[in-house]
Amino acid sequence: MHTKAVEGEDYMEKFVDRINELEFLNKEYNKMESSLVILYGRRRIGKTSLIKEFGKNKDMIYFLATEESKIQNRNMFKNIVADNLKNALLSNIIVENWDELFKIIVQSNINSKKVIVIDEFQYLGKVNSSFPSIFQRIWDEILKDKNIMVILCGSLINMMESQTLNYNSPLYGRRTGQIKLKQIPFENYKEFFYDEMTEKQLIEKYAVTGGVPKYIESFNNKNNIYTEIQECIMNKQSYLYDEPTFLLQNEVSEIGSYFSIIKSIAAGNRKLGNISSNLSVSPTNLSKYLQTLINLDIIEREVPITEDNLEKSKKGQYKIKDNFIAFWFQFIYPNKAFLEMGENEIVLDKIQKNFIDNHVAFVYEEICKEKMWNLNTNGRLCMTFSKLGRWWNSKQEIDLVGIDTNSNNIIFGECKYYTNKQVDIDVFYELKDKAKSVQWKNDIRNEKYILFSINGYTSRLKQLAKDKEELILA
Repeated sequence: MHTKAVEGEDYMEKFVDRINELEFLNKEYNKMESSLVILYGRRRIGKTSLIKEFGKNKDMIYFLATEESKIQNRNMFKNIVADNLKNALLSNIIVENWDELFKIIVQSNINSKKVIVIDEFQYLGKVNSSFPSIFQRIWDEILKDKNIMVILCGSLINMMESQTLNYNSPLYGRRTGQIKLKQIPFENYKEFFYDEMTEKQLIEKYAVTGGVPKYIESFNNKNNIYTEIQECIMNKQSYLYDEPTFLLQNEVSEIGSYFSIIKSIAAGNRKLGNISSNLSVSPTNLSKYLQTLINLDIIEREVPITEDNLEKSKKGQYKIKDNFIAFWFQFIYPNKAFLEMGENEIVLDKIQKNFIDNHVAFVYEEICKEKMWNLNTNGRLCMTFSKLGRWWNSKQEIDLVGIDTNSNNIIFGECKYYTNKQVDIDVFYELKDKAKSVQWKNDIRNEKYILFSINGYTSRLKQLAKDKEELILA
């Protein structure tokens, strides 16, 4: 993702992460045969920046589709092709169909592989429902045997999947690869910022922006987190003030139903039965809405990590996985009336009182989960695990439990976001006591314990970790 920041008087641009995605795109580009790649993901996630980085020093035709008529889109594409090919004649003629334009591209004198990008591809299918079929014919008859790479890009996830990936799509089976672009992980988050920041400052920003590059750019200044929330979210002129409405209204038809579900989860109703009771809606009527929100990467369904059958488990709970959506539905949406009346101080006071304990602390657990996977991958735990997640029963909960399904290894983790004290030995002993309730290879398992703390550890806990091999302080 490209991001701009000010250092002195100069604007500098960086590209953050996306290493695997770039590697994949370049691999597709370097193949001897043609390629058709589907690239999609939510708005502001950095798709265009990825394409821009990939397209450096390549012969690329980039076309951004719109919701205008099919004729308008075709004329815009024609003019872009004419500019790329330096074909003044093409600019001045009327082209009646898409096929002719792609024939002109492949018949031009191409010295290197031509990259054709159609961004917001779903709009072409929206204004002309037959366009996916048209493009299928163009691919099969004109492009697939040529020195061509095509990237179909889009930000409306449901439409992109139905038009390009689903079994019923005319383009099904044509793609040579696909990328569903995700948020930037916390591991790379600091790369967006030119100013030195503490881990606490980074976590607090991340708790609001998540890994969405456009949001991160909005928060890329020296102000404290509450000032940034005021300026970037509570300000009615800011695009983030009503961002979830904009995101969902382009993806779903019954936005009110989806808002009610997300609001209910944000208020602490995580079990299907609790959401159902809170909304006075039958659980069976909620299923399709919940699945759509999962597909949109807004929520996720969790079950205790030791469960064998994840899909059929009755212990499932729903959580909002998008940090910004979680923040907005917890602090902005329920207080919209105050904000509309200009009572921002009332809302800010509520945020300041609850932001750390009710929001940041939970985001910190996800950050620790990411760190724990990295420790596992890098062989720094003296054991390995193949599954990692939360565990709970009716009485207690453990933040992180990692198990290795091919061995007897199990590791228990606790994440503490204390802002005014260090983690002491009581946390370790409480975790060890809770671990006894986890039913998984109890008689033969090899146990480890890991603690995460934003504010460090007491000296006696550090000494305990030196004396006990099973205790790791991350």
